[in-house]
Amino acid sequence: MDRARAHRPRMFRLAAGLALAMATATHQAEARACIAQVEVYDRAQSRSLPTYRKFGKRWITGEPGHAYDLRIRNCADVRVLAVISVDGVNVVTGQSASPAQSGYVLEPGENMTVEGWRKSMERTAAFVFTDPADSYAARTGRPNDLGVIGVALFRELRPKVVAQERDSNLYAASSPRAEPTAEAAAKSDAASSARSRQSASLGTGHGRSEHSPAQWTSFERASDDPDETVSIRYETRGALVALGVLPRREFPDRDPEPFPAQLGFVPDP
Repeated sequence: MDRARAHRPRMFRLAAGLALAMATATHQAEARACIAQVEVYDRAQSRSLPTYRKFGKRWITGEPGHAYDLRIRNCADVRVLAVISVDGVNVVTGQSASPAQSGYVLEPGENMTVEGWRKSMERTAAFVFTDPADSYAARTGRPNDLGVIGVALFRELRPKVVAQERDSNLYAASSPRAEPTAEAAAKSDAASSARSRQSASLGTGHGRSEHSPAQWTSFERASDDPDETVSIRYETRGALVALGVLPRREFPDRDPEPFPAQLGFVPDP
């Protein structure tokens, strides 16, 4: 079974990434629909950051020193598990991230705000855009995946409804469950450590401690694989301009005069 968490002022529901279920044909058809909407909210600017699409990716501009939240809305008609990573680190467990790990559970139509790294069932440490060297991932020896936020989304398994032979009563039959193997987890960690990319302009730091209560809940995934994976890259504005994601600012043609005034004396203001 999985366990889970939710958002302020309500208590978060956490789901542990243990038992996974086999996908069904019905589930595969549903997976084509949008599962959830994900936004990054800059607390200092009091706004959701605009998203730019370029090179097949989604990008946002981060401001060093600004705290931010992740805002997720469940668009599905079933509960959804959101396994969240920042800079390649699971925001609940602190492990190098894998979709099979723990995450947050959202009820149908629920809006959730995830404000930081989970430190306990009562507190989190705020997400803060910061210098790469001061990021939580770099300070814990994992600097290869800075500058990316990931959300792996799983629908909850719908019980199978089976008619009994002797009457019209119905009952729910659970699907078989399979646990992820240690070999698969090892391969995932090896692939992550083998990846490298050009230097990031930003990372996410381990900010101030904040009150954010959570509780465990049960959750059974409908599939081993995420129904949807949201990936958002973040960099400074200068880096996004250099990468070609944002255009360079152009200034109008002008010919300024160094001494535009007439001869005279300094007037009163």
